[in-house]
Amino acid sequence: MGNPFPFSAIVGQDELKLALVAAAIDPTIGGVLIFGDRGTGKSTAVRALSALLPPMSVIKGCRYHCDPADPDAWCSECRARPSRPRPAVAKVPVPVVDMPLGATEDRVVGALNLEQALGAGVRAFEPGLLAQANRGFLYIDEVNLLEDHLVDLLIDVAASGENLVEREGLSVRHPARFVLVGSGNPEEGELRPQLLDRFGMSVEVATPLDLDLRVEIVRRRDQFEREPEKFMQGWNAAQAKLQRDIVAARRRLAQVRVSDAALRWAAQLCLRVGTDGLRGELTLIRAARALAALHHRGSVGTAELVQIAPAALRHRLRRDPLDDTGSGARIARALAELGPVVG
Repeated sequence: MGNPFPFSAIVGQDELKLALVAAAIDPTIGGVLIFGDRGTGKSTAVRALSALLPPMSVIKGCRYHCDPADPDAWCSECRARPSRPRPAVAKVPVPVVDMPLGATEDRVVGALNLEQALGAGVRAFEPGLLAQANRGFLYIDEVNLLEDHLVDLLIDVAASGENLVEREGLSVRHPARFVLVGSGNPEEGELRPQLLDRFGMSVEVATPLDLDLRVEIVRRRDQFEREPEKFMQGWNAAQAKLQRDIVAARRRLAQVRVSDAALRWAAQLCLRVGTDGLRGELTLIRAARALAALHHRGSVGTAELVQIAPAALRHRLRRDPLDDTGSGARIARALAELGPVVG
């Protein structure tokens, strides 16, 4: 696979780019669900993220990318290593792992390494896609067509942050904390509510209707395909700046304040639009805090809350038989009625 299209060069997908950047700043926001027409660049944006993210520190040789600064989250192999003042550390790219639609359960969760079992008579575990995605991103295209047993598996792992494999005489437990990113076309099928609820944000990507925007998208894509190295060099500065902004936002995140007034505003919005559960408020506040950190602001304000509210809430709205408007229109109407954060 060649170099991905530069994230900074993507145009016409502002909400999607914002959601992905927010999730990169604070993975606890949850995953990102991308629904839209075919051929609108959903996969391009996700894969472009891999080249944008700064490298992460891992315990050298660990198959699960364990964080040397977080011993409580180490895998059993890292816990069993000989004691030393500090484990050896390596820098590796943040994983962005593709999960093919037809992937088997063994490919996803891991299984017995047949080569070692047959050749050396050793029962060894071969990690799967969940292990590869730990501390990174797991991307599923056409997520709404995923088989039910894999949906159940992902729900369990997303809730626990661990993958437990017990089969063929193996019993392995390893960390599996990742940002789940799914894309699909809603015309091809709906997503099961249990998995839908696990996505922190949901964005809609439509075919652009603006003539100049369509021309610019096609121009950039054509330039990239004809002269990829030259095109990428032209975007190196923008890519480097955005990467620095993400790193700085991660450092500032803990210092961003969320006032009681902002919390009340978020709760009022969720009440007005009728969200299910309390995950809406939590996601909205976390995502707004990430944006405040990105924008060098010390506290969450109206601007951040309004900017991220559609992505945080549109997939959590209860169906209202008396209101046939779309979820985006309902949220926009509620935002207009609510006004700014006061206090």
